[in-house]
Amino acid sequence: MKSPVNIAELETTQAVATPIILDSLPNLPMPETGCPRRARIDIDLMLLAIEALQVGASEQVLRLVQELELQPIIPDRVALWRMRNTNPLRLYPQRRPLTLEEAKALVIIIANMARKLTVPIRKLLLDYQVWHQRQLPIETHVQVSSYVERFGIYLYTRMNPRRIVLLGYDDDDKLNELALETLSKLLFCTGTAGMQRFWVSLFDGELQ
Repeated sequence: MKSPVNIAELETTQAVATPIILDSLPNLPMPETGCPRRARIDIDLMLLAIEALQVGASEQVLRLVQELELQPIIPDRVALWRMRNTNPLRLYPQRRPLTLEEAKALVIIIANMARKLTVPIRKLLLDYQVWHQRQLPIETHVQVSSYVERFGIYLYTRMNPRRIVLLGYDDDDKLNELALETLSKLLFCTGTAGMQRFWVSLFDGELQ
């Protein structure tokens, strides 16, 4: 004889399967094909900027997954790699969609990592502004030049350089601009409701 269904147990199982923290971001009318192309690119670039900012950031991301109880969405390093490789600019892109839950999890990770790095992010941007106003080359600022150099290395070792989008960053000035623009987006995530605003901005003009 089958035992009766325990509603409380079912609800607990569902709660484990879908981390509650995902509710901090609003559900958007995602197309069947998953996250739009631009959203997948922007999410991956933000994670790349975090890696360029801090040595060992990849390991910290995996620890953060556990702290935020996101293992049902990102169970291991391979799953994280596959999600990031939904970026069509990647050297070996995954032919799979990035789901709503996966995109939310990555945005939550980005925002939390950005908050931990608020001080160095702000300092790099302020120093860059000073250097720019004085018309000094970035190469003369050790921290700023180190960040943009690592960003560029990661970009060109992980992305397909033959993609038309990347061909636009074939000189140092444009590449530095992209690195610093992405850094500004990270700072944006640290503000009041920054995570939610970044999440919504990923879909501006993309959804019907």
